[in-house]
Amino acid sequence: MAEARVGVVTFPGSLDDRDALRAVAFMGGEPVAVWHQATTLDGVDAVILPGGFSYGDYLRTGAIARFAPVMAAVQEFASGGGPVLGICNGFQILCEAGLLPGALIRNRGLAFVCRWIHIRSEGLPGSADAPRGEVLHIPVKHGEGQFVASAEELERIESEGLVAFRYCSAEGMVDERFNPNGATHGIAGVRNEAGNVLGMMPHPEHAVDPDLGPTGGQHVLEWLLAAARARVGAVT
Repeated sequence: MAEARVGVVTFPGSLDDRDALRAVAFMGGEPVAVWHQATTLDGVDAVILPGGFSYGDYLRTGAIARFAPVMAAVQEFASGGGPVLGICNGFQILCEAGLLPGALIRNRGLAFVCRWIHIRSEGLPGSADAPRGEVLHIPVKHGEGQFVASAEELERIESEGLVAFRYCSAEGMVDERFNPNGATHGIAGVRNEAGNVLGMMPHPEHAVDPDLGPTGGQHVLEWLLAAARARVGAVT
């Protein structure tokens, strides 16, 4: 089977794009750098929108990046079932683009948060990795990571099982004590109805290499690569 090609989009202000490219290679995928002005995705099998401060976070996080030329290709790719992972600023962009529900606003404490935390998986569709209840040790670094949604949207998110991760203790307990930004219901990540688009505030790309620390991010990258390989297999 051909190696899965994973495109990592660089926007003006992206700063975790190189980390994401390295993480993809470390996990056995073929990393492909994609520029924000590109109008195609060069035949990739999965897409990562990385963390950073696209367009300086002017207006609000992700509000300008959603209009970048490459986002039309990302929208089309996602609509066709292509796996897309948005990390931190990438999560914010996906919400602004309407590919994921809800929004990300200033942390409740109004301070930038940068530390290792734990998140509990609520299950990733189509993957044996990060099954429901799995606790991942993974870092966060953001100032606007508080997930919010209207009461009606939140009810839909919960009832349809769209929550992917929640902030928790090392033992998996979800409680406000372990919520770094005040996110509603402790939500650290959500997915779309089809299960192929995932957004999360924590940074899995910083938690894959055991020589550098915990490896909770491997579960997330393996989900993405498994979905990408499935697409490769479907056309080969």
